[in-house]
Amino acid sequence: MVTVTAPNLPCYRSIVAVDIESSTARTNPAKAQLRHALYELFEESLQVGGITERHRDALIDRGDGILALVHPVDQAPKALLLNSFIPTLSRLLTDHDTHYPDHQFRLRAVVHAGEVHYDNRGCFGEALDLTFRLLDAVEVKRRLLQAAAPLVLVVSDEIHRSIIRHGYPGIDENAFEPLVRVRLAGQRHRGWIHVPAKA
Repeated sequence: MVTVTAPNLPCYRSIVAVDIESSTARTNPAKAQLRHALYELFEESLQVGGITERHRDALIDRGDGILALVHPVDQAPKALLLNSFIPTLSRLLTDHDTHYPDHQFRLRAVVHAGEVHYDNRGCFGEALDLTFRLLDAVEVKRRLLQAAAPLVLVVSDEIHRSIIRHGYPGIDENAFEPLVRVRLAGQRHRGWIHVPAKA
């Protein structure tokens, strides 16, 4: 658990979450296998980008998904989630599906950043609300159904504005489409969808 030095004040975090497509259609033993594989691929993808346990909170289990909160440190800039973590996760997922055809699965992924609150039960706040609103958007689910690739990414307008549009190495601004619109607390928010090339 994170120790917050200033009570009731939020901490800035890069936020990444994934969710397994159509997991409710699987049996419980199949879900157990998927969870095991997902955690292995997710952790390896973070490690490849140099985002180690000291740069983030402990991974948060979401049943058929994972939430990671990355600290704002020089060793783990937000761009790493886009030019290292996501491409690596997509590649590893493709490899997994090739080697284990009976245990294939596909993922929706989201990247956002913002202020996160903590209490003794965990984390909460508007930034997380928006993260999961984007991840669960109908447009993201539809794009994954249509995609040949095993992963579809949606990013918040904040991530697009602060990272993607600047064209940092390994990030193609033109590969993101503003296809998602969600409402949260009476405000409209845009999401940008990207389908990594199938490895």
